[in-house]
Amino acid sequence: MSGQDYPSPEPVAGHGAVYVRHRMKSPQVAESAYIAPTAVLCGDVRIGAHSRVLFGAVISAEGGRVEIGEHCVIMENAVIRGVPLHPAVLGDQVLVGPHAHLTGCVVDGSSRIATGAVVFNGARLGLGAEVEFHGVVGVNTVVPAGVAVPMGWFAGGDPAELVPPGDWERIQAVLGPLDYPGTVFGIGERDAALPDMARRYARGLALHRRDSILSEAQHAAPR
Repeated sequence: MSGQDYPSPEPVAGHGAVYVRHRMKSPQVAESAYIAPTAVLCGDVRIGAHSRVLFGAVISAEGGRVEIGEHCVIMENAVIRGVPLHPAVLGDQVLVGPHAHLTGCVVDGSSRIATGAVVFNGARLGLGAEVEFHGVVGVNTVVPAGVAVPMGWFAGGDPAELVPPGDWERIQAVLGPLDYPGTVFGIGERDAALPDMARRYARGLALHRRDSILSEAQHAAPR
């Protein structure tokens, strides 16, 4: 049985999925998209036509919007998060593998981000760029169009320098100027103590106490 044999989807996308109103914003999903039961969409999230969000995936607008284009696939247990100053924006035809984690980044389109890969705040993947299994793209990094980050490697800088996983000293040298503490936590190097990071994170997440879970009748298509 092919996809063309299935009947047209019902007007409400996401039966059994959790849609959360957060920061006065609700998810909006194209009618032709599929959102699996146990997936979670939270806040200012937009899912484009014919995209698929599979079981256990979490897409959350934590002070920054999340936009996912058309014909994208977000696989099981992936996490995509928009944050203040850094929305998460995926173009069309993007495949995000299981357990991948994308925060506040831009993916121009026609890309594959494989299982367990991590793309940090302020990063950008050019058209057709890829991140292989467990690859890491650092903050404020630009991976040019068509470039692939190899399995387990670190990419940092603009344009990205690709560093093998065993070269920790070089990874540190590349990562330092990119300002990880400032970009992710809004603090300077001297203030980068774990208790301060945790306090800042906890304050930002406190707004979830005001969230509301939407009924299926409130699942909205983009206007």
